[in-house]
Amino acid sequence: MKNNKIFSVALTAAAVSLALSSTASQAQQQSENIEKIQITGSHIQRTDMEGPSPVTSIGAGDIAKTGVTDLIGLFSKLPISGQGTFSTQGNSSDDTANGGSSVSLRGLGADSTLILVNGRRVSVSPFAKGIDTAFVDINNIPLAAIKRVDILKDGASAIYGSDAIAGVINIILKDDFEGVELSAKYGDTSGAGGEEQNVSMVFGSSSDKASHTFILDYFDREETLNGDRDFSRSSNQAALTGRQFATDFRSSSGYPGTIELASDPATRIPDTFGKDQCAPEDIDNVDNLCRFDYGPFGSMFPSVERFSFNYMGKFDISDSFRIFTELNGQNSKTVVKGAPSPSFEELFMSADNPNHPFANDPTSVFYQQDLTMRRRMVEIGAREKQVDTDYYRAILGANGEFGDWNWEAAYSYIKSESNEYGADGYPNTVRIQESIDNGSFNPFEPSNTSPETLAYLETNTTRVGKSTNRIYDFKVNGPLMKWGNNDIMLAVGAEYREETIEDNPDDQFLRGEIFGTESTKSAGERDSTAIFAELAIPVLDEVEVQLAVRHEDYSDFGTTTDPKISFLWSPADNLSIRGSYGTAFRAPSLVQLGLGRTDESPEVLDKLRCNAIGDPSHRSCKLEENIAVFQGNPNLQPEESKSYNIGVIYEITDDLDISVDYYSYDIENIIDSDTQYLLETQGLDENVVVRRSTNIPGDPGEIVQINDSFQNIGDIETSGLDIDLGYRMETAHGDFDFGLVANWVLEFEERRPGRIEAVEGDYEQPELRWTLSSGWTQGDWTASLAVNYIDSFRQDSTVRFPKDEDGNIVATLPDVKSMTTVDTTVSYRGIENTTLTLGATNLFDEEPPFSYSELTGYNQDVHSGLGRFVYFQASYTF
Repeated sequence: MKNNKIFSVALTAAAVSLALSSTASQAQQQSENIEKIQITGSHIQRTDMEGPSPVTSIGAGDIAKTGVTDLIGLFSKLPISGQGTFSTQGNSSDDTANGGSSVSLRGLGADSTLILVNGRRVSVSPFAKGIDTAFVDINNIPLAAIKRVDILKDGASAIYGSDAIAGVINIILKDDFEGVELSAKYGDTSGAGGEEQNVSMVFGSSSDKASHTFILDYFDREETLNGDRDFSRSSNQAALTGRQFATDFRSSSGYPGTIELASDPATRIPDTFGKDQCAPEDIDNVDNLCRFDYGPFGSMFPSVERFSFNYMGKFDISDSFRIFTELNGQNSKTVVKGAPSPSFEELFMSADNPNHPFANDPTSVFYQQDLTMRRRMVEIGAREKQVDTDYYRAILGANGEFGDWNWEAAYSYIKSESNEYGADGYPNTVRIQESIDNGSFNPFEPSNTSPETLAYLETNTTRVGKSTNRIYDFKVNGPLMKWGNNDIMLAVGAEYREETIEDNPDDQFLRGEIFGTESTKSAGERDSTAIFAELAIPVLDEVEVQLAVRHEDYSDFGTTTDPKISFLWSPADNLSIRGSYGTAFRAPSLVQLGLGRTDESPEVLDKLRCNAIGDPSHRSCKLEENIAVFQGNPNLQPEESKSYNIGVIYEITDDLDISVDYYSYDIENIIDSDTQYLLETQGLDENVVVRRSTNIPGDPGEIVQINDSFQNIGDIETSGLDIDLGYRMETAHGDFDFGLVANWVLEFEERRPGRIEAVEGDYEQPELRWTLSSGWTQGDWTASLAVNYIDSFRQDSTVRFPKDEDGNIVATLPDVKSMTTVDTTVSYRGIENTTLTLGATNLFDEEPPFSYSELTGYNQDVHSGLGRFVYFQASYTF
């Protein structure tokens, strides 16, 4: 049934196109036989790269000048990137997407930025980021394989469908290489960790009838731990920095821990009994806790090893019929580290246990009482996850011409498989409780534990994920009819897509036997059918209007239709004005629809209980971690947006040009969860919030569990300016070029029910980013210099206003400062067929600015903590 549906749509589209082509003008002069290309943002082939939509192209040479070693390094430097862009930086033993990276255009989310490879979709990572964010892992594509990267900076669902709310990144792979090129790169940081090695080989050949391009790439990077940098070597930022109002982020789960009454965990005492004692510097006398400095154990950048292969082939069957194929694959191995596993009152010791620490102290409140505890499982070691991912992409297609029309059809199959193995430091709760009960493990005197018991306490965990994408696509484009001296161009097409995803942790996770880490479980599948059309109308010789529409039918939530209108007006040879308006959508991810039970620990304020008790000093009146059980919501509807863009491109002189674009987005029905809002509005509903019963009149009881899910909740509005300035200069001392690329956010407002979540300039929302670059060429020498700037922004609102015990604001914290880094390269080509390059990123070894709300001391989603990276690269071509 599905295949019949595919072919019926494709045949219908072909029939329409053939009928239309018969009415098109067949008379075309030889002088007009200029090669036409398809640019990102349109299905209509053109004779130039400039279209009505704003597109930035970054070539392989420009990428090389940045000194980055992977795509996320490039995208993180782009001024248009914003909140939601993430790399492997900050991967931790609690992360749900270790080893993955993705970009968020305009800060609208990685799942609202569509990633294409050669104009076609790829599958998402089987492991979602932050439980629910479906993303394409751009680590799957090595730099050696990239010809250029196109960035479409307006909404494009009318062209490409779901996820193109913020824009599109189209990665174009090399497909026309002749000869052999060998390249090797070695680099290291100024601090500990971060050593990199990269070796690649590109080779290709072509004839009158065929062309072949092969790329092999190997990349290896040493880990960098938080403990390897002075500013992140402790989670006690108050002591580390000496700053007033800085926070002690040390965990309340210490070693050997804190002893608590099982009947009332608020009655507690740091464990200072026996020879295994909480160290004096770790005792928190205010909260009566034994704390643990878990900061230095975490991976700032995990170690990673990747091997990739790519093949691009073209075969001419006749002058008007060709077949092509694309084969891409990668194996990636990532090792992520974290502190020993914490437990928060999951473990108990009965009153009659032979190891009870107060068995002989009848004066103690703990005497003959059941106990619980907060403690780190230091005795079984720090946590280590090993993530092994295989990525495959295969395209088989054909294209050709009939008359003045072009057509293309292809089948794509993309698969990503990930295996996550908990190799060290993961405790099994059932085994630990059993060992406590039989006396073989004394959590308050762990050094007496036998090696056999320690081996029994520890377990290995597994998690297996897989995502697939099968796509059939067909499109035709050509002249519909004459309009004055030009043709009205038409493109029509159809696409059928089948997606699946599954994320399966082992039974230990499902039974709740593993503490101190998170996992997700999800499964889902969907199919969708799309038909689309695009019309380019030369209203006047200097005015082109482009109309596009796309209709999609999804198996799991219904249909959506998105139009787009854009124009390009060129009143002079050196001046163009462009604009666009359209709607876009993002379909709920399969994870958001089909997520199984997943436990989280969000910090929430139990206002209902606080108000009921009426005591501001009560623990319910403070932010506390609570267990929230998330599950998917099959009733979700897509996010919807409206956006428009207007810009000007002005070539002031042959050597000086500038483009300025104003953009505006209005997004509704954001898919998210808001545990705090749920608690405030449904906190007394026992089906939503499970509470511990109490005998105190009016007290609803302590929260045991919050049952949460994803909802269509909230809106985002944002607007701003994109600025691109270029200048070239020839002198007796060489050729120079200068560039400025900037993004200035004029407005950003993220709303949730009853409140504004964030505005421009808030935490992680810098208003201005820019890169100023320059290049120089003379003879065999070239050099480049780039200055990257990220604006300051306000501190996290949860810590922005320190308050005293009466709730009075005592200080407004200074903003997170701006950060400026400098990158540079020098290359020499004086040896035959050889290019030698010496370069550095973050040349002056700038430290990231301090953030009061981060245990590492800086914001890992905005700034890099790696420091100076110096590298040497050699390439040889023959």
